[in-house]
Amino acid sequence: MMTTVAINWTAMEPILPELLLIGIAVMLIGCDLFLPRQRQLLPWLTLVGCLAALAMILGSRPTMAFGGMFLVDGYATVFKTICLGAVILTTLMSEHFCRVIGLRQGEYYSLMMLSLVGMLLMASAGDLMVLYLGLELMALPVYALVGLHKREARTSEAAIKYFLMGGFASALLLFGMSLLYGLTGTTDIAAIADLLAKGTLSTNPALLAALGLVIAGFCFKVAVAPFHLWTPDVYEGAPTIVTAFMSVGPKAAGFAIFGRVLFMGFAGLQAHWGPALAVLALLTMAVGNITALSQTSLKRMLAYSSVAHAGYALLGLLAGTAEGMGATMTYLMVYLFMNLGAFAILMLLATPDNPCESLDDCKGLAARNPLAAVLMLVFLFSLTGIPPTGGFIGKFYLLKSAFAAGYTLTVIGAVLFSAISAYFYLRVVRYMYMSDPRHESPVILVPGMKVALGLCVLGVLGLGLFPGTLLNWTVSALGGM
Repeated sequence: MMTTVAINWTAMEPILPELLLIGIAVMLIGCDLFLPRQRQLLPWLTLVGCLAALAMILGSRPTMAFGGMFLVDGYATVFKTICLGAVILTTLMSEHFCRVIGLRQGEYYSLMMLSLVGMLLMASAGDLMVLYLGLELMALPVYALVGLHKREARTSEAAIKYFLMGGFASALLLFGMSLLYGLTGTTDIAAIADLLAKGTLSTNPALLAALGLVIAGFCFKVAVAPFHLWTPDVYEGAPTIVTAFMSVGPKAAGFAIFGRVLFMGFAGLQAHWGPALAVLALLTMAVGNITALSQTSLKRMLAYSSVAHAGYALLGLLAGTAEGMGATMTYLMVYLFMNLGAFAILMLLATPDNPCESLDDCKGLAARNPLAAVLMLVFLFSLTGIPPTGGFIGKFYLLKSAFAAGYTLTVIGAVLFSAISAYFYLRVVRYMYMSDPRHESPVILVPGMKVALGLCVLGVLGLGLFPGTLLNWTVSALGGM
């Protein structure tokens, strides 16, 4: 005898954006397989799906689903907006670059959409099991994306290296979660916080070991030293468009679960994890900025730059305050625009015969395309933290929150390392404006790139000149945590 199961669509409403994106990913695979002559529709389908999901997320009401395992709140909304923004901007840049290097677009867009679903699950995770499910759903497609350009041997090497090290980080994270479950008897983050508030477990060495393992797993995902060793090789080996996506989307999702677990689950242990994060932040900024000084590959330089910016973003987390977490969220929003903008200019220089990834390839860019050089100048100034760009405002808020929390030495170190970063960022400016062109071919701004670069420069300058609205939004988003 057959039984029927009634689906409660009201209960499914909180995850409708994720379900929509899964449907879009399946449609992308189907279109690529059955409509090979209509592949120009793939980026448009991706954009429509992301914009529809973004509208649903921004219009959603705060709620809990599946017994508190899935949270729809302001915190999740901010991080989901950043992740969706990363995919939207990456998609606008993708059509030109994929055509130049001959990348299969069907697999590319569908894998990126599936990874996006994992990011959205991570942002809304109210339970360690959902957190891990989202983390793996985010990571597995990215492993495939890194090795998608099969004709390049280095992409396969990068994919294998990323997969093996990602598996090790996942093992650390799972071990820490299993210890937490053994100590508390639950995987619900809010329930863990309630148990810790009673004070019976706060001094248990096993609890601190579990917390350390969980933090180590998170540090790998956001490329915090000394868990960053995969970053330069993977960033350099992956197709540049995949590197651009990885540098923003997965990093933002990693900070989403970082903040969710620390602020929602382990707020009572801030005296333990705050100083630990301060040490990690200093180490990350030192490794990222100092190592970037000697790089001749622009992709490797941006990889170490990404490591350094993870250290800056940690400054807001270690403060343990709503203002600090709001500063981290604000900085990640700014980082979305300035980093993707820099990668977009790098992709414009690529040709079928030359990926144009070295610093020498930037020589004379001002002569080949003055507008592209000016835009790159704005993005590099923002990455350095020069006013009036969004990068300056973002770093200011981070330093302010860390200083208010008493981490004076960490703030001084951050300022010094930020000054060091000016050398390798402004060295690119010297190559663009003070060197003869290495290539005589003009750099053409194609329509998709024009839109993406326009949005990026508006984001960098707009958030730099009018930062109050974004910071107020991010801080108010923490009210429900």
